[in-house]
Amino acid sequence: MPTQPFGLWSSPITPRGLAGDLRLGDVQWDSDGRHIVWLEGRGARGVLVCADTHGGDAPRDLTPGDLSVRARLGYGGGEFCVGQGQVFFVEGGSGQIFRQAVGGGPATPVTPAFGQAAAPTLSPDGRWLLYVHSDGGADCLAIAPADGSQWPQRLVAGHDFFMQPCWHPAGDRVAYVAWDFPNMPWDGTGLYVAYLDLSGGAPVICEPRLLAGGPEVATFQPAFSPDGHALAYVSDASGWGQIYVRNLIDGSVRQLTDDATEHAAPAWIQGLRTFCWSRESARIYYLRNSGGVRRVLVQPATGGQAQILGIGEGYTWVEQPSASPTADILVGIASSSVTPARVVLADGSGTRVLRRSAGELVPAAQLAVAQPVNWPTAGGATAHGMLYLPAGYTPGQAGPRPPAIVRIHGGPTDQAVASYGAATQFFTTRGYAVLEVNYRGSTGYGRAYMLALREHWGVCDVDDAVSAARYLAEAGLADPNRLVIYGGSAGGYTVLESLCRAPGTFCAGVCLYGVSSLFALAADSHKFEAHYLDLLVGPLPAMAERYRERSPIFHAELIRDPVAIFQGAEDTVVPPAQSEQIVAALRRGGVPHIYQLYPGEGHGWRRPETIEAFYTAVEAFLRQHVIFT
Repeated sequence: MPTQPFGLWSSPITPRGLAGDLRLGDVQWDSDGRHIVWLEGRGARGVLVCADTHGGDAPRDLTPGDLSVRARLGYGGGEFCVGQGQVFFVEGGSGQIFRQAVGGGPATPVTPAFGQAAAPTLSPDGRWLLYVHSDGGADCLAIAPADGSQWPQRLVAGHDFFMQPCWHPAGDRVAYVAWDFPNMPWDGTGLYVAYLDLSGGAPVICEPRLLAGGPEVATFQPAFSPDGHALAYVSDASGWGQIYVRNLIDGSVRQLTDDATEHAAPAWIQGLRTFCWSRESARIYYLRNSGGVRRVLVQPATGGQAQILGIGEGYTWVEQPSASPTADILVGIASSSVTPARVVLADGSGTRVLRRSAGELVPAAQLAVAQPVNWPTAGGATAHGMLYLPAGYTPGQAGPRPPAIVRIHGGPTDQAVASYGAATQFFTTRGYAVLEVNYRGSTGYGRAYMLALREHWGVCDVDDAVSAARYLAEAGLADPNRLVIYGGSAGGYTVLESLCRAPGTFCAGVCLYGVSSLFALAADSHKFEAHYLDLLVGPLPAMAERYRERSPIFHAELIRDPVAIFQGAEDTVVPPAQSEQIVAALRRGGVPHIYQLYPGEGHGWRRPETIEAFYTAVEAFLRQHVIFT
């Protein structure tokens, strides 16, 4: 353990170093079982990269420098698909889908530039491209010739939202997930299957059939088996997201998983996967989330004993699994609390790293290891979280305790997990403890835990943040006089509301593009979240008084602890006016604060210069108001 005071340790993780890290997105196999394509976020630009697993060549960029791979439907995701030697991707500037040969060559448009597209998926014969489309507030499933020779056509409409379309191997039917207001995709969705009329030109949908889900049951990721005999999906009808397999011949349904763990993910973005079929349809590889630790398991599709798939390196979080169509090999994105995200190949006996998101220059011994914890909170309930202690610090040892950051995730329907968090390690390597709070309303602990936030946003999350501070102090994990609350978006809302409702609990707050007015959020939010508050707070105008009671802007005069406010100038989810109203209130009340507005940034940071400036400013703010007070 370093000899400098906590919070002033000399850290090998610098703001400039963080600005150079990659963001790894989806990863998929081509249908030849040879080529793998993944998405890299490099600053503000998204780039597709291809690796030939049979050759010795280095991975190479696929997409041209003047195009950025980024889907902008809602919060994005579902940027590309691969098949038949072609990759189809959504271009961020125009919203068009482009086609690019895996072997190289120019990128050519498949769809015209109108609306926003996501989740492209190629038909088994390579002729048609099915995708989610949104234009003028109307969402649908659209279909277009894969060569771009004809104008796209609407295939399925009639719902407010669609996601995760997929083809049957015969190409004669499709499956997809759809839902309607006021639900979000984790509240209640329907899983539909529909045959296609292929007798004319473009395929025409026949009457869709609801197979699973409903207004109070969430379904996730339909996937047909390669032999076409079964359909797998996730449903939380049992109270947990479990995998089910439907026999398409006799209609029987088998529940494949049955333990109290989570097998889905909150669908904030398109294109998420938590399982995949083996090439011969006999097994299913799936991700099991137990308290924020996610392992890969493999299980016979007809039931039986599941086995953990060894992928080495001590990975504790895996995303976007994709099975080879020709061999028993899995590719995915893996990390741990001390290992930045990597694109990895695994066959059960060994792992091959294809790409690293960071240089991995910091020894694991200097980094903090995630520890799942829980503590009592309001009303006799239990809250959960991930605790990170500075390397070398043992609770209860003689001497001072470290300052701590109580970190609140966004969403609010989301989860802090045992993946690599650059921001968390930035703080722990400087001598801070970090507790990432999974307050009631978070996912990963069952449907009942998630639903605890219904009509209680601004109550349960605040209670659990405040009790997290109390837990750190009473357990001797941190200095009770040097606790910081930190969060972005919905987490920023909890930061502001906690500083209002429990002044003095925290010695400072860090708020990134946080919600200050629930009225403004309800009025300004994009379509995806247009009715989110109906469930989290209640419908307007009936619950107007509740909105006022829980909006920090209406009681900002209660804040007395220093606050750092950070905001993207181009943010359309939480526009700058929300932060500027709080800043004005802090100024009127004489509360110490800083405000940073970053040009060209939206709901989160992408530009390297912004990332460097942000971490530099946060460190300076904490030194002034936490370390040197």
